Amino acid sequence: MNQFSTQLLAFAPLAILCATVVAVVVAIAVRRQHVVAATLTVIGLNAAFVSLLGVLQVTPIQVTPLFIIDDYSVLFFAIVLVASLACSTLAHAYLETLPDRREEFYILLLCSAGGAMALIASRHLASLFIGLELLSVPLYGMVAYAYRDRISLEAGLKYMVLSGAASAFLLFGMALLYAASGSLVFADLASTLAAGTSAHHSWLLMGIGMMFVALAFKLSLVPFHLWTPDVYEGAPGPVSAFLATVSKVAVFALLLRLFTLAAPADSPWLLTLLGVIAFASMIIGNLLALRQNNIKRLLGYSSIAHLGYLLTAIVAGGSGLAAETVGVYLTTYVATTLGAFGVVTLVSSPYSGTDAGALHHYRGLFWRRPYLAAVMTVMMLSLAGIPMTAGFIGKFYAIAVGVESGLWWLVGGIVAGSAIGLYYYLRVMVILYLDQPGESRRDAVAGWGQQSGGIMVILIALAVLFFGIFPAPLIKFVTAAGIGGF
Repeated sequence: MNQFSTQLLAFAPLAILCATVVAVVVAIAVRRQHVVAATLTVIGLNAAFVSLLGVLQVTPIQVTPLFIIDDYSVLFFAIVLVASLACSTLAHAYLETLPDRREEFYILLLCSAGGAMALIASRHLASLFIGLELLSVPLYGMVAYAYRDRISLEAGLKYMVLSGAASAFLLFGMALLYAASGSLVFADLASTLAAGTSAHHSWLLMGIGMMFVALAFKLSLVPFHLWTPDVYEGAPGPVSAFLATVSKVAVFALLLRLFTLAAPADSPWLLTLLGVIAFASMIIGNLLALRQNNIKRLLGYSSIAHLGYLLTAIVAGGSGLAAETVGVYLTTYVATTLGAFGVVTLVSSPYSGTDAGALHHYRGLFWRRPYLAAVMTVMMLSLAGIPMTAGFIGKFYAIAVGVESGLWWLVGGIVAGSAIGLYYYLRVMVILYLDQPGESRRDAVAGWGQQSGGIMVILIALAVLFFGIFPAPLIKFVTAAGIGGF
């Protein structure tokens, strides 16, 4: 196999996604059929996932100066593809009765998933910017897809403003880095920082700092979390799930790669700043979630706190345990978040106005849909980090990496944040089992368990319990995907 063929094989998942976009566009042009667009999307995502087996045979490999495909990339490719598949499955049932055009949604989803994968494999600032924009721009349309609903349109506009601010910071940071180092390649930036001989060392650090601000906007870390709960609340259920999983996974994977390769190891002030942002995200995210009576806003604030926990791994540096922590935590967080938003989507569908976001919509869900309530209970327990669930394993890793690095104040933040979070997760669980006749309630359709979305959330709940009790397969899978090949 020559070099071109090897690189083509390594790039197969992205190429398959691009081909799927073309196939969906052609199918729409021939005849609009929702089921055809959804089926092509599912086939394409599955084919891209299967192609990862072939990619593993040639990793690590550099594909053009822009991308690096290694085991680390393959791990997060797999998470992105599985999460995208879950979101497209939920979207099919959600959009089925939407009185508008539905097929274009899948084009946007595939393009955004492709951007996420490009971002994960970036080793050059140009591919970083292209990947981030390809991830973000389709999301404007996805968030505002139910544009006849005012809050969905408002959420789309707010997300666009936030992304615009992030892009401005990112470009300015990249310009400073290039001016100071003369290169856009991550490895060259790392060499320049390690040598410490650049006459513009301060500009280098400032450039990295501005890039972190841009990525912090995307991760909704405190104090860059403005409007994030509004976006989660206004976006359709499957899109909120996509935002909370695919978008966060891609940006965090990129952040870890960037800070591992071009780490400002001799800049304690920058690492301290990251630690302060992590601590503030844990505490403020959880405190604000306490006040919410809307489950989508609650999950939005909860995501801020969880990403604060994860940031501990970045502050701890690029040790093997830090990379393992990010892999384990993101995998468990993605599964749990997909399950929680999956229940919200099933209760909200078929499309009938604003999503079932208010907590009182879920009062007594156990007495109407006991299995669905059980799934939501498992997800809340996992998000709270209760033992015997996958969330506990992720939380354990976050604390372990903090202890190993001596970051006791961040460990204290994780413990305090988890204690606060326990209250509002238990509050949601209690509401599921209450019954108050006369309250406005929403319900899943009859036979939800036979729908693809229903089967999916049940499988996710079983997986969350399985990996909570037997975490060894998950840990072994993540350990095999250490950062390498740079």
